[in-house]
Amino acid sequence: MLYKLAEYINENFNPPGFDLFRFITFRSALSAITALLISFFLGPRIIKYLQKKQIGEARKEDGPQFHWSKAGTPTMGGFIILFSVLIPVLFWGDLGNIYIILILFVTIFLGAVGFTDDYLKVIKKYKKGLAERYKLVGQITVGLVIGCSIYFLPQFDGIHSITTIPFLKGYEFDFSYMYIPIVVFIITATSNAVNFTDGLDGLAAGTVGIVAITLGIIAYVSGNVETAKYLNIIYLKGNGELVIYCSALVGATLGFLWYNSYPAQVFMGDTGSLALGGAVGTLCVLVKKEFMLPILGGIFFAEALSVIFQRYYFKYTRKRFGEGRRIFRMAPVHHHFEMKGIPEPKIVTRFYIVAIILAIITLASLKIR
Repeated sequence: MLYKLAEYINENFNPPGFDLFRFITFRSALSAITALLISFFLGPRIIKYLQKKQIGEARKEDGPQFHWSKAGTPTMGGFIILFSVLIPVLFWGDLGNIYIILILFVTIFLGAVGFTDDYLKVIKKYKKGLAERYKLVGQITVGLVIGCSIYFLPQFDGIHSITTIPFLKGYEFDFSYMYIPIVVFIITATSNAVNFTDGLDGLAAGTVGIVAITLGIIAYVSGNVETAKYLNIIYLKGNGELVIYCSALVGATLGFLWYNSYPAQVFMGDTGSLALGGAVGTLCVLVKKEFMLPILGGIFFAEALSVIFQRYYFKYTRKRFGEGRRIFRMAPVHHHFEMKGIPEPKIVTRFYIVAIILAIITLASLKIR
């Protein structure tokens, strides 16, 4: 909205300084700063409201006992992130851009699914919250909308089902008729993976912020015809506008970490984790880096796999030996390290370091091809 107003003023009155709004880099900086300021403004107010209404995290009987002291900590703090992302994009983004439209749809829709889950758990006191099948329906619906949009809309002609192959120069892979199911799987899996990661103070928000910085850089070079040609990657017209969203996401997660870092004053809940996970998966799809997701999102990937392996190994050993056995002391894997006696802040910091290394590898893959 403000971007279009600034553009109108610049075209009709040409005042000094307004020409800066043409540049994505300038608007992305404004987006990040706006997101950070909004999170600082809304954070204390939302936390105070949640405390007043006694909207707190329930004690998780299946989690580590030393986490029971966190029961009662305000949850649904994902609203801080959602508002801090959406408002800057509405201010500084081009709302007619197809990439912005799609990523906003994912964020809002999955934020609503996550809120429904939190509402049923925290307010209505349903132990399991939203039934898994309904949550899955929401995630699959989002995947279908994104997959069908990219596959059928004319804005994506010539690139609808292709993707970059990491570390190989001059080669693209065409998913063909499998493209839509692949997109559904990516968005659903990533949404759930970030949800699994949200188990330690600051872990999910921090790692999503690191991933968002990386995806913002990729979106910028992919949307610039000269840079894309130089790097020999797929040129995506209009893709650079996603930098505005990624910058807002970085600012929002940094602002949220102010309140969510150890010891957390607020948890994001599924309101935040499902939306953030869906956004990360969708961004990888939109920048045509689907094959890079297991590397860039390696933390989320490992967390999800630890849950899957633990669950199926337990079932297999119980069937074969009459007693279930475990690979990890507790899943997701961050709880395994906690059970080994490693302090929570140290685990989170080490996961950040790994996430940064994986982000560097991802960016290096653009040139090492």
